[in-house]
Amino acid sequence: MKIRRPTYGRVLSQFEEGAVHLHPRGLTIPRALAIEFATTFHEANPIHLNREAARAHGYEDVVVSPWLVLNVALSMGVQNNSEQAIAHLGYSRVQPLRPVYPGDTLRSLSKVLSVRDRGPDKPGVVKLRTACLNQRQQLVLRYDRAVLIPNGPPVGDPMVEVSDVPFPEAADDLDPPRALPPIQPMIPPIYTGRHTYAEDLEPDTVLVHFAGRTVTDEHMGWTYRVLNTHPLHFDRVYASGREGPMSGEPIVYGGLVLAWVLGLASRDVSENALWEWELDEGYHTQPLVSGDTITALTRIESVQPFEGSHRVARVRMRHVGFKNVRPEAVLEAHGEDVFVRENAKRKLGKAKIPEKIFEIDRTALIKRRP
Repeated sequence: MKIRRPTYGRVLSQFEEGAVHLHPRGLTIPRALAIEFATTFHEANPIHLNREAARAHGYEDVVVSPWLVLNVALSMGVQNNSEQAIAHLGYSRVQPLRPVYPGDTLRSLSKVLSVRDRGPDKPGVVKLRTACLNQRQQLVLRYDRAVLIPNGPPVGDPMVEVSDVPFPEAADDLDPPRALPPIQPMIPPIYTGRHTYAEDLEPDTVLVHFAGRTVTDEHMGWTYRVLNTHPLHFDRVYASGREGPMSGEPIVYGGLVLAWVLGLASRDVSENALWEWELDEGYHTQPLVSGDTITALTRIESVQPFEGSHRVARVRMRHVGFKNVRPEAVLEAHGEDVFVRENAKRKLGKAKIPEKIFEIDRTALIKRRP
């Protein structure tokens, strides 16, 4: 009897700087999935919920949430890049570049930017750049990320390969052009609240988001719904056999945590966003499991004119997420230190916040009051 044990993902020795990994499958986004994602993850921006609102803003149809696009692009790469990863270390320069509509088909490919070997007994760090394309081969989103990869011999029967497909040149542009819709001269103020325009978002203001979100075992279904194949997120036997903080119960996939934190902030800061410009410096600082409750704070960093139109402003903000605690309690206990990056605190002589699970910078184009 012949026995094979196919394995996916890579150990450190299987990464080569400059190599391109073409990810399998692809996904056609049905309208039902787009709406279900927006509602499950508390999206308040009507362009992701309401076709008439999206058209009033200059779009062809309901716009698929860019955080669903990000989740699909990243998840398609897990089988090639990170199914053996110990941890996802961070996101940078997540840039939605053109609208995705229901019925569009997405696929993704990644390029290895660097491989850092920290020694035979330590996991290494791999930096990747990923491009997400639609069925017309147009670049719809790009991002960079860093992954902690085990350093050791390959196990089982490795099922990975390097592609000869060229990586899209546009994805190497660190500030590529965005295919914004025509900015409409007058959008009826009937789709959103009246207190979330750019004029209402004052720099150095902290918003305490009232609602939290208790995560249930739903996260396991959502993990594979966006095509993520890492068993850490849905296989209890696998998860309980690991060691360290990323073990025990299945860990909530980080892309879902990102979407919930941004969603909890949505009705307070981004329901009037016309375009998500960029996410940057995003880090998961503690794992989350089923039964944990996510809460969030946002600090407005700056509000600046947008060179493309006087009808929107470029708003930069910083989101932080917590687990199993009211956000106002964390703010009262730690003050401004809540917004200091956790990985910078040792150098600064500051204590880390154990309840903090996620942090990210975000820039969006927010409508000005009509």
